[in-house]
Amino acid sequence: MPSISVIIPAFNEAESITQVIQDIPNGIHEVIVVNNGSTDATESNAKQAGATVLTEPRKGYGYACLKGMDYLAKQNNHPDIVVFLDGDYSDYPEEMTKLIQPITENKVDFVIGARVKRLREKGSMTGPQIFGNALATTLMKYLFGSTFTDLGPFRAIKYDKLLALEMEDKTYGWTVEMQLKALKHKLTYTEIPVRYRNRIGVSKVSGTCKGAVMAGIKILGWIFKYGLKK
Repeated sequence: MPSISVIIPAFNEAESITQVIQDIPNGIHEVIVVNNGSTDATESNAKQAGATVLTEPRKGYGYACLKGMDYLAKQNNHPDIVVFLDGDYSDYPEEMTKLIQPITENKVDFVIGARVKRLREKGSMTGPQIFGNALATTLMKYLFGSTFTDLGPFRAIKYDKLLALEMEDKTYGWTVEMQLKALKHKLTYTEIPVRYRNRIGVSKVSGTCKGAVMAGIKILGWIFKYGLKK
């Protein structure tokens, strides 16, 4: 059984974080919740649920993920696989076994949980999210020949491959940066269809006009940055 660590960025997810942690399958080495400047009970609820809780006061999805990676790098024993999962309960943590299966059985490097339409709860993705995903993955298809259909945050990757990507984005571009760098480094990858439901609470990105616009700019910026290098 490979060693698996889960990183969960969380900003004001007190209502959902306990359920997220409780639904993670047994056999996971460590669940790491990165408290990203929360002003509610996210930290205490995550600790009570059994997670390792880190603090990252600089707000930004990428900042939180990088904090989790820095923590893993300082441990004596490193995981074989790292899973990234949101703290809002929109994903189904129990489907983690499906996500890691291609890595453990087929030697795939990187797996995306694809939020396909037939498995999405009505209203779980906003119009801008759906459009942005379609635009970004279409551009990646034509510019880089990729087969990605989603930028889903629920994802699993071999730890050594994750380190090789030298991730750097601090905010909204984290997911697309990982996918673009996976293409650049010629990682083997696949997508697994996963269910997706309406999140608990209000989204800090797609739930605001500013968040949606900034995320779109960041995502397209990464794509064209790599496209111009070709």
